[in-house]
Amino acid sequence: MRSSARSGPRRLVMAFALAVVLVAPVAVTAAASAATTLTVAQALAAQDGRTATVTGYVIGQPTSNTTVLRSGFTSDTAIAIADTAAETGPSRMLYVQVTTAYRSTFGLLTNPGLRGQRVTTTGTLTAYFSHGGLKNPTAMTLGGTAPSPSQSPTPVPTTTPAPGGDYDSTYYANAIGKSGTALRSSLHSIIKVQTKLSYDQVWEALRDTDQDPANSSNVILLYTGRSQSKTSNGGGVDDWNREHVWAKSHGDFGTATGPGTDVHHLRPTDVSVNSTRGNKDFDNGGSPVAEAPGCYTDADSWEPRNAVKGDVARMIMYMAIRYEGTDGWPNLELNQSVNNGTAPYHGKMSVLLQWNQADPPDAFEKRRNQRIYERWQGNRNPFVDHPEWAGAIWG
Repeated sequence: MRSSARSGPRRLVMAFALAVVLVAPVAVTAAASAATTLTVAQALAAQDGRTATVTGYVIGQPTSNTTVLRSGFTSDTAIAIADTAAETGPSRMLYVQVTTAYRSTFGLLTNPGLRGQRVTTTGTLTAYFSHGGLKNPTAMTLGGTAPSPSQSPTPVPTTTPAPGGDYDSTYYANAIGKSGTALRSSLHSIIKVQTKLSYDQVWEALRDTDQDPANSSNVILLYTGRSQSKTSNGGGVDDWNREHVWAKSHGDFGTATGPGTDVHHLRPTDVSVNSTRGNKDFDNGGSPVAEAPGCYTDADSWEPRNAVKGDVARMIMYMAIRYEGTDGWPNLELNQSVNNGTAPYHGKMSVLLQWNQADPPDAFEKRRNQRIYERWQGNRNPFVDHPEWAGAIWG
């Protein structure tokens, strides 16, 4: 009996110890996993080759950087995931490569019912289909706890909240606290991840991004400030057309998909005013432009009306950071010249910096930036969110 009595407590102690060994690692692993899991938005902002775990809802099968099939799936090689099951914009989806080991469970051709389900996958954050992606997965599982949208993919220094708002801890996480060349490099890596539009798609994009806040049937023309019907676009004298704020001849990129179709610097303008501006650089002074009150021009420069001087400056700055000569397009740069011709430069830098300070982003410009990010390209103009970054880079 004494032997039995002694063995009872020993069994209890051993059982308790075994339970600790079995349970504790699971809890720690779960906590560690939750701490390192990214949202799709965070993964899209961190396309730098790091290994990460991402949770999102399966939207469909990506077939190009702007097309995601939601039915009639044709292969098991890739899925597009997003932070919400109802997402419709490819620019807000992460394209996930599905390698052979995972196709029987996560390929949409074999498993069409996977659409709408949450998945968690670990792999390399790098472009796929020339689109923000995750490649070479090492783990794929159904389910997962949605990570906090405010969670940052990398440690962020404690700073006073800046104009970028919620995007400082997600989209701009890798740029916060930097300046000069380091800031420029970080911003380029962030904003180069985008959906590229065709030149025809630009018409529809501008009807959305430049909508008159007082009349949803109209757009606001950049240089005249005139509110005009969205449908009156074309080549007629009083129609509106697509103005390349960074003149397309400055680098000779034309209207091909890329800088020629980047909505961040394309704006609706009066046809004849657009022609008068031509490919001139920006500077102060000149003669008044009759059709565009507040604008001035001379033989080699153009001065926009005061209300959009900052808008123009920040669009030019965006182009100089977005296009660094690494993706087949010219390396666009600011300079102090107003005679740049076909060289990939735009001026006048000192004046653009002044305009950026004198005319800070207004509600119209901020809405425009948001619409391009949410609906059209999936990238932002950092100088609209952080005008002070202009001085940190070029000041």
